[in-house]
Amino acid sequence: MSVGMFMTPQWQPQADLEHGTKELLELGRCARDAGFSTMLVGQHLLTGPEMQMLQTVPLMARLLPEIEGMRIGPGVLLLSMMNPIMAAEEAATLDWMSGGRYVLACGLGYRDVEFEAMNARKSERVSRLEEAVGLVKRLWTEQRVSHHGKHFTVNDMGASVRPKQTPRPPIWVGGDVEVAIRRAARIGDAWLASPTMSAQRLSEQLQVFSSERAASGQAATDCPIIRECFVGKNAKDARRIAHDSLAYKYRAYASWGHFDTIGHDLDNNFADFAKDRFLIGDAAEIRDELDRYEQMPGVGELQLRVQWPGLAHADALANIERIGALI
Repeated sequence: MSVGMFMTPQWQPQADLEHGTKELLELGRCARDAGFSTMLVGQHLLTGPEMQMLQTVPLMARLLPEIEGMRIGPGVLLLSMMNPIMAAEEAATLDWMSGGRYVLACGLGYRDVEFEAMNARKSERVSRLEEAVGLVKRLWTEQRVSHHGKHFTVNDMGASVRPKQTPRPPIWVGGDVEVAIRRAARIGDAWLASPTMSAQRLSEQLQVFSSERAASGQAATDCPIIRECFVGKNAKDARRIAHDSLAYKYRAYASWGHFDTIGHDLDNNFADFAKDRFLIGDAAEIRDELDRYEQMPGVGELQLRVQWPGLAHADALANIERIGALI
Protein backbone atom coordinates (compact mmCIF):
# COMPACT_ATOMS: atom_id res chain seq x y z
CA MET A 1 0.00 0.00 0.00
CA SER A 2 1.40 3.39 -1.00
CA VAL A 3 1.13 6.48 1.20
CA GLY A 4 0.46 9.98 -0.08
CA MET A 5 0.29 13.38 1.54
CA PHE A 6 -2.88 15.45 1.48
CA MET A 7 -1.70 19.06 1.74
CA THR A 8 -4.05 21.54 3.37
CA PRO A 9 -2.91 25.06 2.38
CA GLN A 10 -4.89 26.68 5.20
CA TRP A 11 -3.83 29.17 7.83
CA GLN A 12 -5.40 31.06 10.68
CA PRO A 13 -6.35 34.68 9.89
CA GLN A 14 -3.24 36.30 11.36
CA ALA A 15 -0.71 34.07 9.55
CA ASP A 16 1.87 35.50 7.10
CA LEU A 17 1.15 33.81 3.75
CA GLU A 18 4.57 34.55 2.27
CA HIS A 19 6.17 32.68 5.12
CA GLY A 20 3.44 30.04 5.01
CA THR A 21 3.98 29.37 1.32
CA LYS A 22 7.69 28.80 1.86
CA GLU A 23 6.81 26.34 4.60
CA LEU A 24 4.46 24.45 2.27
CA LEU A 25 7.26 24.04 -0.28
CA GLU A 26 9.53 22.68 2.44
CA LEU A 27 6.79 20.25 3.51
CA GLY A 28 6.54 19.08 -0.09
CA ARG A 29 10.29 18.43 -0.32
CA CYS A 30 10.21 16.65 3.02
CA ALA A 31 7.33 14.41 1.87
CA ARG A 32 9.20 13.56 -1.35
CA ASP A 33 12.35 12.67 0.56
CA ALA A 34 10.35 10.62 3.08
CA GLY A 35 8.94 8.39 0.33
CA PHE A 36 5.39 9.68 -0.04
CA SER A 37 3.93 8.72 -3.41
CA THR A 38 1.25 11.33 -4.12
CA MET A 39 0.51 14.95 -3.23
CA LEU A 40 -3.12 16.03 -3.13
CA VAL A 41 -3.87 19.71 -2.57
CA GLY A 42 -7.17 20.71 -0.96
CA GLN A 43 -9.64 23.25 -2.35
CA HIS A 44 -12.30 25.52 -0.90
CA LEU A 45 -13.54 28.98 -1.82
CA LEU A 46 -14.47 31.93 0.41
CA THR A 47 -13.03 30.55 3.63
CA GLY A 48 -12.47 33.98 5.16
CA PRO A 49 -12.36 35.63 7.49
CA GLU A 50 -11.92 32.58 9.73
CA MET A 51 -9.33 30.86 7.55
CA GLN A 52 -6.87 31.83 4.81
CA MET A 53 -6.41 29.32 1.97
CA LEU A 54 -4.30 29.33 -1.20
CA GLN A 55 -5.96 28.21 -4.42
CA THR A 56 -5.22 24.76 -5.74
CA VAL A 57 -4.16 24.95 -9.40
CA PRO A 58 -1.43 27.62 -9.10
CA LEU A 59 -0.16 26.00 -5.92
CA MET A 60 0.12 22.60 -7.62
CA ALA A 61 2.14 24.18 -10.44
CA ARG A 62 4.51 25.78 -7.92
CA LEU A 63 4.89 22.54 -5.99
CA LEU A 64 5.90 20.42 -8.99
CA PRO A 65 9.67 21.14 -8.94
CA GLU A 66 9.73 20.54 -5.18
CA ILE A 67 8.06 17.11 -5.35
CA GLU A 68 9.54 15.73 -8.56
CA GLY A 69 8.60 12.08 -9.04
CA MET A 70 5.40 12.25 -6.97
CA ARG A 71 1.90 12.17 -8.40
CA ILE A 72 -0.10 15.36 -7.91
CA GLY A 73 -3.73 16.35 -8.00
CA PRO A 74 -6.45 18.42 -6.31
CA GLY A 75 -8.27 17.06 -3.33
CA VAL A 76 -10.95 17.62 -4.23
CA LEU A 77 -11.62 19.88 -7.20
CA LEU A 78 -15.07 21.43 -6.82
CA LEU A 79 -16.02 20.32 -10.31
CA SER A 80 -19.78 20.50 -9.74
CA MET A 81 -19.62 24.30 -9.66
CA MET A 82 -16.87 24.82 -12.25
CA ASN A 83 -16.48 24.90 -16.01
CA PRO A 84 -15.25 21.42 -17.07
CA ILE A 85 -13.55 22.73 -20.22
CA MET A 86 -11.22 24.89 -18.14
CA ALA A 87 -10.79 22.07 -15.61
CA ALA A 88 -9.89 19.57 -18.36
CA GLU A 89 -7.31 21.87 -19.96
CA GLU A 90 -5.72 22.93 -16.66
CA ALA A 91 -5.50 19.27 -15.63
CA ALA A 92 -3.94 18.26 -18.95
CA THR A 93 -1.41 21.09 -18.60
CA LEU A 94 -0.45 19.87 -15.14
CA ASP A 95 -0.20 16.32 -16.47
CA TRP A 96 2.47 17.44 -18.95
CA MET A 97 4.22 19.60 -16.35
CA SER A 98 4.35 16.64 -13.93
CA GLY A 99 5.64 14.16 -16.50
CA GLY A 100 2.33 12.30 -16.70
CA ARG A 101 1.71 12.04 -12.95
CA TYR A 102 -1.55 13.96 -12.56
CA VAL A 103 -4.68 12.53 -10.92
CA LEU A 104 -8.01 14.35 -10.93
CA ALA A 105 -9.81 14.02 -7.61
CA CYS A 106 -13.17 15.78 -7.78
CA GLY A 107 -16.40 16.03 -5.84
CA LEU A 108 -19.78 17.65 -5.35
CA GLY A 109 -18.97 20.22 -2.70
CA TYR A 110 -21.39 21.04 0.11
CA ARG A 111 -21.03 24.72 1.08
CA ASP A 112 -23.95 26.93 0.03
CA VAL A 113 -21.74 30.01 -0.13
CA GLU A 114 -19.46 28.40 -2.72
CA PHE A 115 -22.31 27.48 -5.06
CA GLU A 116 -23.87 30.93 -4.72
CA ALA A 117 -20.59 32.69 -5.48
CA MET A 118 -19.88 30.46 -8.49
CA ASN A 119 -23.40 31.07 -9.86
CA ALA A 120 -24.20 27.35 -9.77
CA ARG A 121 -27.32 25.85 -8.25
CA LYS A 122 -26.56 23.46 -5.45
CA SER A 123 -29.74 21.56 -6.36
CA GLU A 124 -28.10 20.74 -9.72
CA ARG A 125 -24.74 19.67 -8.36
CA VAL A 126 -25.21 15.97 -9.11
CA SER A 127 -26.17 16.45 -12.74
CA ARG A 128 -23.44 19.06 -13.18
CA LEU A 129 -20.78 16.74 -11.76
CA GLU A 130 -21.87 13.73 -13.82
CA GLU A 131 -21.99 15.78 -17.02
CA ALA A 132 -18.68 17.48 -16.22
CA VAL A 133 -16.82 14.21 -15.58
CA GLY A 134 -18.09 12.75 -18.84
CA LEU A 135 -17.10 15.86 -20.76
CA VAL A 136 -13.62 15.95 -19.20
CA LYS A 137 -13.05 12.34 -20.26
CA ARG A 138 -14.06 13.15 -23.84
CA LEU A 139 -11.91 16.29 -24.02
CA TRP A 140 -8.95 14.26 -22.78
CA THR A 141 -9.36 11.38 -25.22
CA GLU A 142 -11.09 12.65 -28.40
CA GLN A 143 -9.63 14.94 -31.05
CA ARG A 144 -12.93 16.73 -31.61
CA VAL A 145 -15.92 16.88 -29.28
CA SER A 146 -19.54 17.82 -29.84
CA HIS A 147 -21.52 18.01 -26.60
CA HIS A 148 -24.92 19.60 -26.00
CA GLY A 149 -25.86 18.85 -22.41
CA LYS A 150 -28.04 20.37 -19.74
CA HIS A 151 -25.22 22.56 -18.41
CA PHE A 152 -22.38 22.66 -20.94
CA THR A 153 -21.93 22.97 -24.70
CA VAL A 154 -19.03 22.22 -27.04
CA ASN A 155 -19.51 22.53 -30.80
CA ASP A 156 -17.16 20.22 -32.71
CA MET A 157 -13.98 21.48 -31.06
CA GLY A 158 -10.92 19.86 -29.49
CA ALA A 159 -9.14 20.66 -26.26
CA SER A 160 -6.19 23.03 -26.50
CA VAL A 161 -4.11 20.41 -24.70
CA ARG A 162 -4.75 16.73 -24.04
CA PRO A 163 -2.94 14.83 -21.25
CA LYS A 164 0.40 13.10 -21.49
CA GLN A 165 -1.03 9.95 -19.87
CA THR A 166 -2.78 7.51 -22.14
CA PRO A 167 -5.61 7.01 -22.39
CA ARG A 168 -6.07 9.65 -19.68
CA PRO A 169 -5.26 10.49 -16.05
CA PRO A 170 -7.21 8.61 -13.37
CA ILE A 171 -10.33 10.23 -11.91
CA TRP A 172 -11.09 9.82 -8.21
CA VAL A 173 -14.54 10.93 -7.06
CA GLY A 174 -15.15 11.95 -3.46
CA GLY A 175 -18.33 11.43 -1.46
CA ASP A 176 -19.57 10.68 2.05
CA VAL A 177 -22.93 8.93 1.62
CA GLU A 178 -23.84 5.67 -0.09
CA VAL A 179 -25.48 7.22 -3.15
CA ALA A 180 -22.33 9.30 -3.76
CA ILE A 181 -20.10 6.24 -3.40
CA ARG A 182 -22.20 4.33 -5.93
CA ARG A 183 -21.91 7.33 -8.26
CA ALA A 184 -18.13 7.35 -7.83
CA ALA A 185 -18.06 3.67 -8.81
CA ARG A 186 -19.99 4.39 -12.01
CA ILE A 187 -18.38 7.61 -13.27
CA GLY A 188 -14.90 7.51 -11.75
CA ASP A 189 -11.93 5.17 -11.53
CA ALA A 190 -11.94 5.12 -7.72
CA TRP A 191 -13.72 6.56 -4.72
CA LEU A 192 -11.77 9.03 -2.56
CA ALA A 193 -12.88 8.38 1.01
CA SER A 194 -13.35 11.20 3.51
CA PRO A 195 -11.14 11.54 6.63
CA THR A 196 -14.23 12.01 8.79
CA MET A 197 -15.59 8.53 8.12
CA SER A 198 -15.07 5.99 10.92
CA ALA A 199 -13.02 2.90 10.09
CA GLN A 200 -16.07 0.66 10.46
CA ARG A 201 -18.18 2.77 8.12
CA LEU A 202 -15.28 3.06 5.71
CA SER A 203 -15.01 -0.74 5.48
CA GLU A 204 -18.74 -1.02 4.81
CA GLN A 205 -18.70 1.67 2.11
CA LEU A 206 -15.71 0.11 0.35
CA GLN A 207 -17.87 -2.98 -0.08
CA VAL A 208 -20.63 -0.77 -1.51
CA PHE A 209 -18.16 0.67 -4.01
CA SER A 210 -16.95 -2.79 -5.02
CA SER A 211 -20.47 -4.14 -5.51
CA GLU A 212 -21.49 -1.12 -7.61
CA ARG A 213 -18.42 -1.51 -9.82
CA ALA A 214 -19.36 -5.12 -10.46
CA ALA A 215 -23.02 -4.28 -11.07
CA SER A 216 -22.10 -1.61 -13.62
CA GLY A 217 -19.77 -3.99 -15.47
CA GLN A 218 -16.55 -2.20 -14.56
CA ALA A 219 -13.26 -3.65 -13.40
CA ALA A 220 -12.57 -3.89 -9.69
CA THR A 221 -10.26 -1.21 -8.34
CA ASP A 222 -8.86 -0.20 -4.96
CA CYS A 223 -9.58 3.21 -3.48
CA PRO A 224 -7.49 5.96 -1.89
CA ILE A 225 -8.64 7.03 1.57
CA ILE A 226 -7.87 10.21 3.50
CA ARG A 227 -6.88 10.11 7.17
CA GLU A 228 -5.62 12.77 9.55
CA CYS A 229 -2.28 11.58 10.94
CA PHE A 230 0.18 12.74 13.56
CA VAL A 231 3.06 10.65 14.90
CA GLY A 232 4.57 11.99 18.10
CA LYS A 233 7.59 11.13 20.19
CA ASN A 234 5.05 9.35 22.39
CA ALA A 235 1.28 8.99 22.38
CA LYS A 236 0.64 11.73 24.96
CA ASP A 237 2.87 14.12 23.06
CA ALA A 238 1.10 13.36 19.77
CA ARG A 239 -2.37 14.03 21.16
CA ARG A 240 -1.26 17.20 22.92
CA ILE A 241 0.41 18.70 19.84
CA ALA A 242 -2.26 17.74 17.32
CA HIS A 243 -5.33 18.60 19.38
CA ASP A 244 -5.66 22.38 19.10
CA SER A 245 -4.99 22.74 15.38
CA LEU A 246 -7.15 19.74 14.43
CA ALA A 247 -9.98 20.92 16.66
CA TYR A 248 -9.77 24.41 15.11
CA LYS A 249 -10.01 22.92 11.61
CA TYR A 250 -12.98 20.71 12.41
CA ARG A 251 -14.89 23.43 14.22
CA ALA A 252 -14.57 25.38 10.96
CA TYR A 253 -15.88 22.34 9.04
CA ALA A 254 -18.80 22.09 11.45
CA SER A 255 -19.66 25.75 10.89
CA TRP A 256 -19.68 25.04 7.13
CA GLY A 257 -22.19 22.21 7.63
CA HIS A 258 -19.90 19.24 6.97
CA PHE A 259 -21.98 16.04 7.02
CA ASP A 260 -19.87 13.92 9.39
CA THR A 261 -19.52 16.63 12.05
CA ILE A 262 -23.28 16.86 12.67
CA GLY A 263 -24.24 15.77 16.19
CA HIS A 264 -20.69 15.91 17.58
CA ASP A 265 -19.62 18.23 20.42
CA LEU A 266 -16.25 19.27 19.01
CA ASP A 267 -15.63 21.82 21.77
CA ASN A 268 -15.89 19.38 24.67
CA ASN A 269 -15.52 15.88 23.20
CA PHE A 270 -13.13 16.21 20.30
CA ALA A 271 -11.20 13.12 21.41
CA ASP A 272 -14.35 11.02 20.98
CA PHE A 273 -14.82 12.37 17.46
CA ALA A 274 -11.18 11.65 16.56
CA LYS A 275 -11.30 8.07 17.85
CA ASP A 276 -11.43 5.49 15.04
CA ARG A 277 -11.13 8.28 12.47
CA PHE A 278 -7.75 9.90 12.94
CA LEU A 279 -4.32 8.29 13.26
CA ILE A 280 -2.73 10.02 16.26
CA GLY A 281 -0.19 8.36 18.51
CA ASP A 282 3.36 7.09 18.78
CA ALA A 283 5.22 5.21 16.05
CA ALA A 284 4.11 1.77 17.24
CA GLU A 285 0.44 2.79 17.37
CA ILE A 286 0.54 4.34 13.92
CA ARG A 287 2.38 1.34 12.48
CA ASP A 288 -0.47 -0.83 13.74
CA GLU A 289 -3.00 1.55 12.19
CA LEU A 290 -1.20 1.50 8.84
CA ASP A 291 -1.22 -2.29 8.95
CA ARG A 292 -4.95 -2.27 9.70
CA TYR A 293 -5.73 -0.17 6.64
CA GLU A 294 -3.35 -2.14 4.46
CA GLN A 295 -5.30 -5.30 5.32
CA MET A 296 -8.70 -3.66 4.76
CA PRO A 297 -10.16 -4.95 1.47
CA GLY A 298 -10.46 -2.24 -1.14
CA VAL A 299 -7.86 0.20 0.21
CA GLY A 300 -5.28 1.14 -2.40
CA GLU A 301 -3.52 4.18 -0.99
CA LEU A 302 -3.57 6.19 2.22
CA GLN A 303 -3.69 9.95 1.76
CA LEU A 304 -2.45 11.38 5.06
CA ARG A 305 -3.14 14.94 6.15
CA VAL A 306 -0.19 15.87 8.32
CA GLN A 307 -0.52 19.63 8.99
CA TRP A 308 -3.38 21.90 9.97
CA PRO A 309 -3.94 25.60 10.69
CA GLY A 310 -1.95 26.57 13.76
CA LEU A 311 0.34 23.53 13.85
CA ALA A 312 3.96 24.59 14.26
CA HIS A 313 6.02 24.06 11.11
CA ALA A 314 8.69 22.12 12.99
CA ASP A 315 6.02 19.74 14.30
CA ALA A 316 4.66 19.19 10.77
CA LEU A 317 8.15 18.41 9.44
CA ALA A 318 8.84 16.01 12.32
CA ASN A 319 5.49 14.34 11.67
CA ILE A 320 6.33 13.73 8.00
CA GLU A 321 9.75 12.34 8.90
CA ARG A 322 8.30 9.96 11.50
CA ILE A 323 5.68 8.76 9.03
CA GLY A 324 8.40 8.27 6.44
CA ALA A 325 10.23 5.96 8.81
CA LEU A 326 7.10 3.76 8.92
CA ILE A 327 6.37 3.45 5.20
